[in-house]
Amino acid sequence: MESPLDAKLSTALGGRTASAIEKGLGLATIGDLLSHYPRRYAQRGELTALSELPPDENVTIVAEVIESRERPMRAKRGSILEVRISDGKGILTLTFFNQAWRAKELRPGVRGIFAGKVGDYRGTMQLAHPDYELFEADDSAAGDDAARKWAELPIPIYPATATVASWQLQKAIGVVLDTLPPLADPVPDAVRIERKLMTYSRAVELIHRPQKDADWGAARKALRFQEAFVLQAALLQQRQVLREQAATSRVPKPGGFLERFDAQLAFTLTGDQATVGAEIAKDIAATAPMNRLVQGEVGSGKTLVALRAMLAVADSGGQSALLAPTEVLAGQHLRSIVKTLGPDLAAVLRPAIITGQLPVADRRKALLAAVSGQANIVVGTHALMSDRVGFYDLGLVVVDEQHRFGVEQREALRRKGATPPHVLVLTATPIPRTVAMTVFGDLDVSTIAELPSGRVPIESFVVPLADKPGWVNRVWERLAEELAKGRQGFVVCPAIDSTTVDDTDDELEQGPAKRANVTDVIAELRANPLLSSARIEALHGRLPSDEKDTIMRAFARGEIDVLVATTVIEVGVDVPNASTMVILDADRFGVSQLHQLRGRVGRGGVPGLCLMVTDAEDGTIARERVEIVASTLDGFELAQKDLELRQEGDVLGSVQSGGRSSLRLLRVARDGELITEARAIARAVLEDDPTLSAHAVLRTALGRRLDEASRDFLAKN
Repeated sequence: MESPLDAKLSTALGGRTASAIEKGLGLATIGDLLSHYPRRYAQRGELTALSELPPDENVTIVAEVIESRERPMRAKRGSILEVRISDGKGILTLTFFNQAWRAKELRPGVRGIFAGKVGDYRGTMQLAHPDYELFEADDSAAGDDAARKWAELPIPIYPATATVASWQLQKAIGVVLDTLPPLADPVPDAVRIERKLMTYSRAVELIHRPQKDADWGAARKALRFQEAFVLQAALLQQRQVLREQAATSRVPKPGGFLERFDAQLAFTLTGDQATVGAEIAKDIAATAPMNRLVQGEVGSGKTLVALRAMLAVADSGGQSALLAPTEVLAGQHLRSIVKTLGPDLAAVLRPAIITGQLPVADRRKALLAAVSGQANIVVGTHALMSDRVGFYDLGLVVVDEQHRFGVEQREALRRKGATPPHVLVLTATPIPRTVAMTVFGDLDVSTIAELPSGRVPIESFVVPLADKPGWVNRVWERLAEELAKGRQGFVVCPAIDSTTVDDTDDELEQGPAKRANVTDVIAELRANPLLSSARIEALHGRLPSDEKDTIMRAFARGEIDVLVATTVIEVGVDVPNASTMVILDADRFGVSQLHQLRGRVGRGGVPGLCLMVTDAEDGTIARERVEIVASTLDGFELAQKDLELRQEGDVLGSVQSGGRSSLRLLRVARDGELITEARAIARAVLEDDPTLSAHAVLRTALGRRLDEASRDFLAKN
């Protein structure tokens, strides 16, 4: 079923305009343009607070001209027109070179919309060569009532770029709307009427051309529900498609690997581990492929649950592949699996590892073990997805830290099974329920919140150097005190050296230009008299793979006292004797990163200590983020607080970062109830009409909404 929304922009707009919009904003079709909604609405009488304009950013503002004057250039021929505009409090200067004629338009008292990049010239904010559109009451607005309506008409302000201004988008959208046929509604009429929502066509018209504020409010309500409904229907349909595939049932044998493993366990599974284990066992025993996400606290035993599933698969003659995000973590997973299995089971199951940095002879041996079926468990990095890697009977794919991988990577591994393998996704980043529904809506979700007995709580403290600069000395005293007890510690920095930033959270606001780095900190610590006898080494992503592995093994054996590292140690690194985690420039990390880093200590029965050092001022969001992490060890509570703390567009991306696959009006931080309701309605529609034969418009919308690129984007975020 063809839709006018799928037509190229060039069919409705001039080629140059369409090309500029696609190049500047990535909007290629009529549907893309119409779903590029206004970010806010201004009024002709409204003035923008100039004091709040961010420097070096493109802005669109409403203001009034108070003065314009022309002066000659000093260094060369020509003139500069300087126009001062105001919001009644602040002043902003517009500068135009050799365009004196604009003074006739930009005369005192005229109001309009001005767009450009905010710059600073000798302490004064300015826009150089801005675009603008002035408000001119037309002849039809002669009467008082008409003039009032004209003045109150909301002006849509669109997310724009330096090359495509907001009003250019407004005009282009107006051209499209004038020729647009009625749009079929993907939301069933009965649902729309029950929820008192306007039609799709009416909503699209009023969100772009409202006559009053109530218009765009009602339009957003209808379009927000439609977005939630279509997204949830797409995710549920994807889940349905996966379940229709045939998979091999994997059932453990009496007296087999799983039974032998459970018999030798020195501890009892926690209640959550047992519950989630039973859910997985039921899934993999079925003839439809499992697609399950297991989220759990740092150290809650997700890997143990996954290993038990691998043993059930091995009992049926199948193999399991465990995909890890880094070579350090892949190596640790292999050692941990071998140790947990014990010598007898490890000798029979022959766990192998495949990474990009593996020596040629070892790699050849591992490839042979995988393709021949000799290795029942194969651990690896992205190298597992290489065409050269094959399996004899791949029955289970385990993806560790899903947020590090895209859907395409997961699918590349799934396709290595003769029949679709079961898929188990692990994440130690607790996910708020609405995010789980929105991002992982095609997966069943299990949660391990309960920590194994014997885990000692970690004490967390903020070290606020902005208030107490002298406290930095106490940080190193505390580290030295822990080392004196025979324990070990981590010191984490956001950068490798003074020129390189490591993988701190890109969404965070930029802090001071200078930040702690491994190179400088390791030199500082080695020179500190308190740590003169300590064995201190560095670990970061720029080191060769074998060197990273050697350092981690030495640290695990207790041959290194302090590891100064980047976030390469964020996930999975397990050293029971490590008691202290010092995080420098802690405000440079996201909430989940801080929680992950803290989880590296307190894992072996010794009390854990986490010191989060920050220069962030009291009352800033950066400082609040660090204090939130210090206030609780509950990752699920932190995840919810983090969601509330972030800017609304950050959870699933924004138009600039995610292209058309990002959410438009829906916000998981705010719309949890709406998402839940939409999912229930979408499920009922699909249960009643699995092929959507009676819902052709919805079927078309699903194809448009969740193409492969969108799936990949959603999974990565």
